[in-house]
Amino acid sequence: MTHTVLVVEDEPNIVLSLQFILRQAGFTVRVARDGEQALRAVEDYVPDLVILDIMLPKQDGFAVCEAIRANAACANVKIIMLSAKSREADKERAVALGADEFVTKPFSTRALGKMVKEIVAPANTSLAR
Repeated sequence: MTHTVLVVEDEPNIVLSLQFILRQAGFTVRVARDGEQALRAVEDYVPDLVILDIMLPKQDGFAVCEAIRANAACANVKIIMLSAKSREADKERAVALGADEFVTKPFSTRALGKMVKEIVAPANTSLAR
């Protein structure tokens, strides 16, 4: 079974690098470029994981995270929040809203890919490389 990751990011270079590393690891990758698009994407198809930037057009990542957590259909969705902000208050807010992990930009795409594998499919050795 292929796991699906929704990447919610407005920076094209980050989207491209995440798509590449996640597809290489065997994930199906969908992309949303703003908060509203992310919520529509989750309504259309519930992913296994959302990689969610905080600073987004139309609706920020905090609001998107909160909306995903309020959706009963998304009870098992994992969320990794990304941010250029490294303040402890931002991390605490993300976790309080239901984020499973918080990653500060810039980040290693390989390390993030490994984190995704561990969060989404910890017992699935076919995804481990």
